[in-house]
Amino acid sequence: MSKKRVLIIDDDARNIFALTATLKAKSFDCVSCNSAQEALDLLKTDAVVDIILIDMMMPEMDGYEAIPRIKNIEKRRHTSIIAVTAQAMVGDREKCLEAGAADYISKPVDVDRLLQLLLRV
Repeated sequence: MSKKRVLIIDDDARNIFALTATLKAKSFDCVSCNSAQEALDLLKTDAVVDIILIDMMMPEMDGYEAIPRIKNIEKRRHTSIIAVTAQAMVGDREKCLEAGAADYISKPVDVDRLLQLLLRV
């Protein structure tokens, strides 16, 4: 079985670094984008992406706007998207799922929970 490739979309380089290091140690392949627009441009290509982790609170285009745009890309319609957010208030999970995310995880990221989500895909 080949490694699953995870696209990490986050405007904070520290979050990208931490997630990439953690996931690579668990045999995932990672690619990252610093903005939703950069990710949309990548996802319109034939780049291999099995799972997307997207920060919901980014400047210019947040995850709530980006997820439906990703889902409108024909070849990405069925790609699993996991919302990653510091927002952990009542109703935030539902809001992420309504935007089109397959699941939701709050920051600081519980690595065991994240791995469970990723291994389901």
